[in-house]
Order: sequence, then structure tokens, then C-alpha cells
Amino acid sequence: MKDTQILSAFADLSVPPTARPADSALVFDACHVGVVLRAVFVVEAVVAVAAMFMAGSPVEWLVRLSLLTGGTLPATLLWLISACSLKNVLARLPSRVQYLAGAALGAVAGLFCAAVLWLVGLLESAPWVASAFSGLLLASALVAALVLRARGQMPAATAARLSELQARIRPHFLFNTLNSAIALVRAEPAKAETLLEDLSDLFRHALVDHGESVTLAEEITLARRYLDIEAVRFGERLRVEWSLDSSAEKARLPPMLLQPLVENAVKHGVEPCPSGADIRISTQRRGSTVVIKVTNTVPAGSGEPGNGVALSNVRDRLSLLHDVQGQFQSALKNGVYQVRIEVPL
Repeated sequence: MKDTQILSAFADLSVPPTARPADSALVFDACHVGVVLRAVFVVEAVVAVAAMFMAGSPVEWLVRLSLLTGGTLPATLLWLISACSLKNVLARLPSRVQYLAGAALGAVAGLFCAAVLWLVGLLESAPWVASAFSGLLLASALVAALVLRARGQMPAATAARLSELQARIRPHFLFNTLNSAIALVRAEPAKAETLLEDLSDLFRHALVDHGESVTLAEEITLARRYLDIEAVRFGERLRVEWSLDSSAEKARLPPMLLQPLVENAVKHGVEPCPSGADIRISTQRRGSTVVIKVTNTVPAGSGEPGNGVALSNVRDRLSLLHDVQGQFQSALKNGVYQVRIEVPL
């Protein structure tokens, strides 16, 4: 399995449509009472300040505020109801499209506000363009606030997902490993001892709190332990190739990031196929960036799509640690599946 062939085509790889929903996520959620109350409060505060520029006295300010509220309140509720109703549709779209959709709904709400005020006779000439841009600006600010609110909750959610991921060294893997060790005890006791030592090290690593990050070298060691254990079960069906750049070993990764990717390669590449599959793990330093790739053949075909929990977990934790400097891509093409990660050094 030549890595250069995969690299040359990786930019053109596309994830099957059935796999995209697992990779999508709602970037802002307007379906909460607290969000509705905050949105109404913020819009009313902006309107109240704007009314001050047009009022010469407190009484006139109250009158103008009341009139403007008659248009802005329904428009705000229209935006909230629309954003909430389209929640499931938006969740299937890329993040940038969701931002644009939220802003576009704000422009529509602004036009609605101008139309209401114009129809009831409060405006002689409706400022359509100004109203659309005002709605767009307010909606963009509200979307940004909701995104920041969601990101503020992410560390706790990510910690919970990390605990789940650490528990993903599944019970059946433990049972299979112990059965393999039992089978080797009499025939090859030294090999059985090595197998149990690898299993012990793997679980010790999984259960220890490593903090927010570990080195790439530590993740490679863990992945080696895992593959050494699986090699006992699958034998020649599991063909592993390592291509490691020693200058990339100090790159920082969230703990337990590489192991689930290798596990997926075994589960979807080796396990379903009687002839096994090839797995290649490579690391490469490119200036101030480290590229990590986990590639496996899929001789038995893609099979039933999974729920994407492991990949989503890896992507979220990578983003939390490195933000925009951490890149994650995955795709299947011509019977070869590849996960590509970029992190700063």
C-alpha cells in the first residue's frame, strides 16, 4: 500500500453522503426559553437606545419605543421560530452555511419588521434596505453569542466524551484478548505473557488521567500495544506498516486520540475480510506542522455505515485543543480509507 498514491488523491476524496450526518453539528440552537428571553431583551435594548436618538423627551422616547416594539418584537419572534423550526435542516449543513442561514433569516426578519410598521401607517416610506441590514447585523450578533455559549459548554461535554472514549476499549476486545492468552498459555507461554503485559499496559494507559494533552510518541506507543494484541488474534490477516518521523514525536495530541482510529481500521478493514487488510500509520513533520495519517484497505467493502461517534469525538477534542490549527479529514476512495490529521508542533 503506497502512501503517495493516497496523498495525491486525498484532496479529491469525498465522504459518502450517508456518513455526513455524523460529521455535522448544529452550531447554534434557538429552541430554548432562555435563548428566546435573551434575544428579545437584546433586541429591545438596541431599539431602546436607537429610540433615544429620535426623541426629545422621556415621554416621546416611550412613545417611539412602544411603536418600534410593535414591529421589532414580532420580527424577533419570527427569527426565533424560523431558526428553531429549521433546526434539523440546519444541523445537516456545513457550519459556514448555518451561519449564513442565520444571518439571512435575520435580514428577512428585518424586512418583516419594516413591512409591519409600514402597513400600520407608522412609516410613510419603509426603509427596506436599512431594515434588512439591521436584521442581518442583529441576527449575526445573536448567532455569534449562541455559538460562544455552545463553545463555553464544550469542555464539560468533551470531558464526558473523553471518558466514553476511554471506555471504548470494548469488553469483547478484552474477552478476545484473554481467550487468545489462554490458548497460548500451554503452547507458547512466553508469547502469552507478552500479550498479557501489553493488555495491562494498554488498560493502565487508558485509565490514567493524562491531562489535556500527551505527546505523539506516547500515542504511537499505545497504538503499537493495541496492534500487537490484535496481531495475536488475526495473525497474518493484520498487516501493519509504520512510517514514523522522529522529529514529529513532540507534537501534542488529546489523550486516546490515535487508538480509536487504529481500532476503526482493524474493525472495518481487517475483521470483516477473511484475507485481512493492510494498515499504515505515518507521521511527518512539515515545518511547524505535523501530519498524521491512518490508512487502511477495505477489501470487504465499506459495509454498513457506523454512527461516527469515534470520529466525531476525535474531531471535537482535536478542535478543542488546537482550534483552527488542528485539521481533521477522513474519506474512502477506491477501497482505501484514510484519516488525516494536522497539528502544530
